[in-house]
Amino acid sequence: MPKLWNETIEAHRRDVRDAILDTTAALAAKYGLLSVTMSQIAEKTGIGRATLYKYFSDVEAILVAWHERQITGHLHYLAEVRDQAGNAGERLKAVLEAYALISHQLHEGHDAELAAFLHRDEHLAQAQRQLRDMVQGLLTEGAKTGDLRDDVPPDELASYCLHALAAAGSLPSKAAVRRLVTVTLAGLRPSR
Repeated sequence: MPKLWNETIEAHRRDVRDAILDTTAALAAKYGLLSVTMSQIAEKTGIGRATLYKYFSDVEAILVAWHERQITGHLHYLAEVRDQAGNAGERLKAVLEAYALISHQLHEGHDAELAAFLHRDEHLAQAQRQLRDMVQGLLTEGAKTGDLRDDVPPDELASYCLHALAAAGSLPSKAAVRRLVTVTLAGLRPSR
């Protein structure tokens, strides 16, 4: 087959897959995880059930794929934020603030049943390791330049930061999230 034809087919498959993921997430958020059926998904997506089953075996598989896409997108965004900032301290601040704001946004109107189902996934644990490694790397770099404390191991500081910023999900506003980031960063400054 010509290359253009293959690229067109792949683009179409990606578009259909994305539509399935988005539709399923919206239905689960609106009606609850246990109320969504493959028939509803096919109808709302505008595809046949047979086509839907070519992509996914059941609703749970669709939601896991949707969640993996969300997590991957968040990690890419955090890497972009990191790479656009200046020195290690500025990059750390940018990453921590972006992470806290993502956490805050995710908890607004988040369905507890859906969250419990999605957060048991191994993909989440892998993403958390990647995030911890990213933060630990910035902490290590900042400690070497003297911008951040070096009296506590960077892996401990990374855990401290991420656990502290987990509170962002329960805060009432973005301003409160930013204050939490400021307080967290204050604990990372070297003692003089």
